[in-house]
Amino acid sequence: MTPETAVVTVEPLETFTPADLSDICDAAEEAITRGGGFGWLNAPARPVLEQYWRGIELMRERILFIARLDRVICGSVQLIRPPRNHEARAHMLHLTGLFVAPWARTHGVGRKLMERVESYARREGFSVINLDVRATQTSALSLYEGMDYTRWGADPHYAHIDGDWVEGYYYSKKLKDPGQ
Repeated sequence: MTPETAVVTVEPLETFTPADLSDICDAAEEAITRGGGFGWLNAPARPVLEQYWRGIELMRERILFIARLDRVICGSVQLIRPPRNHEARAHMLHLTGLFVAPWARTHGVGRKLMERVESYARREGFSVINLDVRATQTSALSLYEGMDYTRWGADPHYAHIDGDWVEGYYYSKKLKDPGQ
């Protein structure tokens, strides 16, 4: 399978089938093991991963998008809606948990996930997407910066890994003006 022949699809997912849950756990475990684990440094036991994904299903403020490469889940990203009591921030979403399984990383999956969430955000009336990322996630940094996300801040104590502090960056992208 080459990048030209692979079929990548991205869709929101509200409920996992048993096969989908197995696929996303496999993909997440591989991503974590290879250093792209959306927060995890070591792959947790399978029941912990399953519980994590089942928990995402229950959180109505989160919108989970999954990517499939030739019908197999290979990555995901989540959008978090603002709390209802944050009227002044009702126009923005927070992006979190982007990952792509190592075996799918040469097929443009990350970009397709980002394009789909931006399209969703615009259609639903949101005007800004914010995100944060560890400085060591160089592929993610390249993706975000290549899609015109603006780095607006840094935290020198963003993560603590193997006894060392790791810097993190904060990004934002204005999709449109509120009310447009």
